[in-house]
Amino acid sequence: MKGKREMNGRIITSDSEKILVEEILKIGPEAAGVGIMSPKGQFRIIRLDGLKCAAANILKQEMLSRGGEVVISNMVYRLEGNVTTNALIMGTIAQFQALICKLRLQPLKSLIEAADILTRLLEVPFAPMKIGSKEFNWESRTYIMGIINVTPDSFSGDGLAGNVEKAVEQGKRFAAQGADILDIGGESTRPGSEAVSADEELRRVIPVVKRLCRETSLPISIDTSKSEVAKAALSEGAAVINDVWGLNRDSGLKEVISRANATVVIMHNRNASEKVAYESKTGGFYQGADYEDLIGEICHSLRDSIKLAVDAGIPFEKIVIDPGIGFGKTPEQNLTILRRLAEFKSLGCPILLGTSRKSFIGRVLDRQPGERLFGTAASIALGIAAGANIVRVHDVDEMVQVARLTDAVLRA
Repeated sequence: MKGKREMNGRIITSDSEKILVEEILKIGPEAAGVGIMSPKGQFRIIRLDGLKCAAANILKQEMLSRGGEVVISNMVYRLEGNVTTNALIMGTIAQFQALICKLRLQPLKSLIEAADILTRLLEVPFAPMKIGSKEFNWESRTYIMGIINVTPDSFSGDGLAGNVEKAVEQGKRFAAQGADILDIGGESTRPGSEAVSADEELRRVIPVVKRLCRETSLPISIDTSKSEVAKAALSEGAAVINDVWGLNRDSGLKEVISRANATVVIMHNRNASEKVAYESKTGGFYQGADYEDLIGEICHSLRDSIKLAVDAGIPFEKIVIDPGIGFGKTPEQNLTILRRLAEFKSLGCPILLGTSRKSFIGRVLDRQPGERLFGTAASIALGIAAGANIVRVHDVDEMVQVARLTDAVLRA
């Protein structure tokens, strides 16, 4: 006779709705109860900025009455003048859903606006996007962007300036290895690099764009902040403009993208006023890049760039965002961005992550750019787990394998 089994307890990873529903079904509840119980097991923390006193107090009381919590400034309790507060709203999805319904009945327009924002933030999945002739379904897998540097001074030592044949050969090799997009850049953006003229950038990139548009079926991206370069590349068949300055450098760039109905990658950057430090193995990196609220300020800047794009006629559905790891941030700040990457989903756009061979990896591992394959692999796996939709990489074959296995774990 078998002995009595002891009671067994374990913590369930409930941040995944799929896992939660699977665990609920294993217990064997009534079928109708699954849809009711699932939202009660998924917890969210949402930050909402710029609430007036009255709205903040109502929001807090309504969420408290539903078993959640709202953190607001102690200034609100003293009702000091026209003070505003930021808020952290904490609760289950079920509590948020009940809160949203109640906020829509309030007479204050700001609370109706808050309800709209909360509704959008709870709807995380992004719609599929057409890039060139290819459809990108963000829920199905992670996509790979292969880097083709046609510069003489790339930080990673892979510059192919002036060698069209080698650049085209590299693009074809990347396509065969499983890349989904090819990103061609003719101006180095490493810390401390010097700008090049539009004429020189055109001389470097256009012959490569022409050839790869004809000789591969992959969408071609052009890594540029210049409207003149973007216009020429798009006219030759490029489908994506990848702007490291988030449409803030060249005022004509957004109109060029809009007229071509191209996809745009909007990256966060800071004016290159931060001090650049150099180390023998890591190369250049920024130090003293000050932020009061790193993730909040990056989100705010990206939101402003998204508005620039939409106001210029670029459809919201054609926008990809990039938090700009390595651009105007210290190595420690880059690690923080990677750790909190999931928060950028709040902007409603697919996320591109560019960590490949970067100096923050070199500083952690004490490795030069060509020795950062394993560090890059770790950052890519962590980034995908946090919600990256596209990863921009130098080592396509290896990172395709990293992405496929990470996807198999996360999306099975």
